[in-house]
Amino acid sequence: MANISIIGAGTWGMSLASMLYKGGHQVAVWSALAEEIRSMEKTRQVKNLPDLMLPEDMVLTTSLEEAMSGRDILVMAVPSIYVRQTAKAMAPHCRFGQLIVNVAKGIEEATLMTLSAILEEELPEANVAVLSGPSHAEEVSRGLPTTCVVGARDERTAVYIQNQFMSPVFRVYTSPDILGIEIGGALKNVIALAAGIADGLGYGDNTKAALITRGIYEITALGTALGGKQQTFGGLSGIGDLIVTCASMHSRNRRAGILIGKGYSMEEAMAEVKMVVEGVYSARAGYGLARKYGIQMPIVEEVCQVLFEGKPAKEAVQDLMLRDKKIESSSLPWQE
Repeated sequence: MANISIIGAGTWGMSLASMLYKGGHQVAVWSALAEEIRSMEKTRQVKNLPDLMLPEDMVLTTSLEEAMSGRDILVMAVPSIYVRQTAKAMAPHCRFGQLIVNVAKGIEEATLMTLSAILEEELPEANVAVLSGPSHAEEVSRGLPTTCVVGARDERTAVYIQNQFMSPVFRVYTSPDILGIEIGGALKNVIALAAGIADGLGYGDNTKAALITRGIYEITALGTALGGKQQTFGGLSGIGDLIVTCASMHSRNRRAGILIGKGYSMEEAMAEVKMVVEGVYSARAGYGLARKYGIQMPIVEEVCQVLFEGKPAKEAVQDLMLRDKKIESSSLPWQE
């Protein structure tokens, strides 16, 4: 059994904390918010996860030194926009070879860097891996069967993490494609915003199926241009995560999109959801990468225009439908 700390006390981090504790591991949780820690210490409950009760011997702390000292694994579960500043704060306490498993999803807008790249830059002595897949915290916290993929630089690290996280209700696969896993995890949130917007406008299953299908096409085109592997985008962190995030009301990105489709501004929708909507932060970064590498991503582009330029959502859908005619797959030959 391992000694594990969860860095970040949001719903995803706390669901993993509970799952790992039930798997027999020693688990500590860190949060930068003293009030959040005090509330959990007092009630042993987690905001937004009413059915989850924390065991009395689970350590809850605001001290990074305490959270990081002697830990086999650090699970990085802070929202993507706080990854860099948290990593900077972790640096004085990070030992050589420290294993960090990033479970946040996003791309840094200012640098267009993935989160694992940020961690490797700020914590060069650490061994950074990623965990992603179709895994809503609300369902993991209830012990419902869930499957994810862990990406690492070497197979030994991936298998070690797989062994620690595996349980009868949490199945883990391994992959060497860290980049592909992260691109899929970040950009599916942008497509889920689009799917939510379509729901908010009152469109149907046909529309959502089109957004999911063409969305994974866009994600794959960009991901492979960056160096990710095509097989990854057909897997758990690609199409798997995209489907669940576009279809489920657990998805804060879809819920925010629904509100935007109904006429809310981006700021109003985020305030209503009351949690970090990662797709808002990944949209500009994804579109920035698309322009940098010359990849057409019309869905991501239209989402950006709706979010940041005030474009009416219905007009964005119409513009997607009326784009120039295309062949679906340019790699398929015609018969003479």
